[in-house]
Amino acid sequence: MNTDITASAKSEYPVIDRNPPFTKTVANFNTLDYLRLTTISGISVTVGYLSGIKPGIRGPSMVTGGLIGVMGGFMYAYQNSAGRLMGFFPNDGEVARYKK
Repeated sequence: MNTDITASAKSEYPVIDRNPPFTKTVANFNTLDYLRLTTISGISVTVGYLSGIKPGIRGPSMVTGGLIGVMGGFMYAYQNSAGRLMGFFPNDGEVARYKK
C-alpha cells in the first residue's frame, strides 16, 4: 500500500520538487512563513504566561507554551513551504526563482 500523498493527489500548480528534502524546504521559507511562525510563537508564549495560575508557575508555563508555539509554527511554515514546492499551493515566486 502506497501512503505517499504525492503519488495519489494531482497538483494544481507547477511541481518544482516532488519530494523536497528538509534543507530545501526550510530554505524555501518566505516572509509570510516566518511571520506565521513568530505570530504563533508569540501567542503561545502569552497564553502560557496567562495560564500560569500561581506566580511561581508562570515562568515555566510561559516557556512550555513558547516551545509548543515554536514547534507548531515551524511545522505550519514547513507544511506551506513543502506544499508550494510540490505544487499543492500557489507557487508563482518559487516557479520564477527555480526556472532561472
